[in-house]
Amino acid sequence: MDNRENDDILIGKIKYTNCWPMFHHFKPDALSQKASLVTEVPSLLNRRMFEGALDISPVSSFAFGYSAEQFVLLPDLSVSSNGPVNSILLFSRKPPEQIRNGVIALTNTSATSVNLLKIIMEKAYGGSPTYWDSEPDLDLMMANSDAALLIGDNAISASWHNQEFIVTDLGEVWKQWTGYGMTFAVWAVQKSFAENRPELLAEVSRAFQDSKRRSLSDLSSLVEVACNEIGGTRDYWRHYFNNLCYDFNEQMQNGLALYFSYAYEMGLLEHKVRINVWNENMLTRVKE
Repeated sequence: MDNRENDDILIGKIKYTNCWPMFHHFKPDALSQKASLVTEVPSLLNRRMFEGALDISPVSSFAFGYSAEQFVLLPDLSVSSNGPVNSILLFSRKPPEQIRNGVIALTNTSATSVNLLKIIMEKAYGGSPTYWDSEPDLDLMMANSDAALLIGDNAISASWHNQEFIVTDLGEVWKQWTGYGMTFAVWAVQKSFAENRPELLAEVSRAFQDSKRRSLSDLSSLVEVACNEIGGTRDYWRHYFNNLCYDFNEQMQNGLALYFSYAYEMGLLEHKVRINVWNENMLTRVKE
C-alpha cells in the first residue's frame, strides 16, 4: 500500500530514450502544485503505480492491461510505432518463422515486448518456442538459444554492433500481420487522482502535450543529448524520434485492444481489458 508522507504530485519517468519527447520540456516546477519526477526502468514504475505510490506515470502497455480497472489513460500520449520501432528487436541465426519451436532468450525488462513476441510466435507463425529469462546481454543470451529479444537502448546498441544475427523488428512484424500500429507504453493515472483532482490532471496533461509538441517540432536538442549520452549519429537519432508515434489515436487504441485480446486468448492476461481514456469533458462534468 501507499505510505506517502506528503501531498506532492509524484510523476514517473521512464529512463529510456523512447519517452524523451514527453519529458524534454516538461517542467514539474511550473505546475501549480509541487510535483516530483521519479525516474526508473519500466518494471519499477509499473510496480509503484500498482501500489498507488505514483499518481501519474508512463507504464508498459501490458502492465496497464494487468490492472486496467485501477487507471485511466491520458489522451494522445503513448510510445507507439506504426511499423518498425527500431528498439524492440529479435536477434536470431535463422528467420523467426524457421525457429518457431526453438529456444528464445527473453529480456527481463519488459512484459509488453515479451508477450508481443509470444503472440507473434504462436499466432502469426504457429509455433510453440521454449523461453528463458536473461539479463540483456546478447552474447550470453545467444550462447544456448536460437534467438534473443532485446528492447530499448540495449536493442539499439546491439543493432549498431551486430554483424552476425538476423534482426527482426517486432513493430514491423505486428504491422504487417495485423495492419495496426503497436503501442508499447501509455500514460496512466490513478483513477482516484483523476476523480479527485481533475483540474490538476488537466494541467499535467497539457504540460505533457506541450513538451511533445515542442520536442517534435525541433529535435535538435534531443538529438544532441542522445548522441552525447548513448552514442550514434545525429541522423540515426533524428530518424529514430521521427519514426516513433507518440499519439494515442483511435487506430493505435484499436491495435492495443487487439494485443490485449490475443493476450487474454492465450492466457497471458486473466481478464479482458477495457481502455478508458481521460479527457477534459470529464473535467467539465465534474464542474457541473
